[in-house]
Amino acid sequence: MRVTRLRVYPVKSLAGTDVESAEVNPWGLDQDRRWGLVDDRGAKITAREHNQLLGLSALALGDAVVRISDRAGAQIDVDARNGGETIAVDHAGQGTAIALGGDADAWLSVRLGLSARLVWQPDPTVRPIPSEDGGKPGDVVSLADSAPLLLASQSSMQQLDEWTGDDVSALDPVRFRPNVLIDGGEPFAEEAWTGVTIGDVRFRTTMICDRCVMTTIEPTTLVRGKEPIRSLAAHRRRDHKTWFGIRLTPEYPGRIAVADSVEPW
Repeated sequence: MRVTRLRVYPVKSLAGTDVESAEVNPWGLDQDRRWGLVDDRGAKITAREHNQLLGLSALALGDAVVRISDRAGAQIDVDARNGGETIAVDHAGQGTAIALGGDADAWLSVRLGLSARLVWQPDPTVRPIPSEDGGKPGDVVSLADSAPLLLASQSSMQQLDEWTGDDVSALDPVRFRPNVLIDGGEPFAEEAWTGVTIGDVRFRTTMICDRCVMTTIEPTTLVRGKEPIRSLAAHRRRDHKTWFGIRLTPEYPGRIAVADSVEPW
């Protein structure tokens, strides 16, 4: 098996960027989900409730610097090193983040049609992975959900496409927001893995990923439908949840790349 695609999402819930290789940190891929959006009370704003977030894309320009673009070609560069206000945020285990304010918030709020604040996670080592999500003492995560990386399998995607049948065209894996997409293997075989070595980096499987309504948003049109949750509920439902992909925590830092070997263990 090989890595066929790597993707980072610099701003939580915005569209991400494909990369050829990425540094693996204890908290996730370099530049992945260190930024997020909150409302005036510090509550998370995500695409689960607001489809339009996926119409904006984010590109990391360096440590603490991000470029956010809309589909009309307008963009804004934001540098967290320019300072900001420390505010309380409700990302579990995070506590506080740096709010950039000013032009960034105004630019985002106009395009999203709601009051939004852009925040930065200054220290990615402070947010623990809960034990109920497979975390062990010392495990940390960016602003991502529950684990540093998400891995999905093309074989599992193909099986899901067969289940959805003629109701929808082939599902874009981006719906599931994986960091790592791999080829080969039997559908859903990844769920039995204790861990996996990608290139020279070992990862522990912390949990199978339960899926939410965000997967029902078509990435291009931003229109919600019934798939893939309907088919996952028919074939992949247990404990009142639907499941697709696995969450991974690195055992040590390193670097992974497209075409790297994938060895389960």
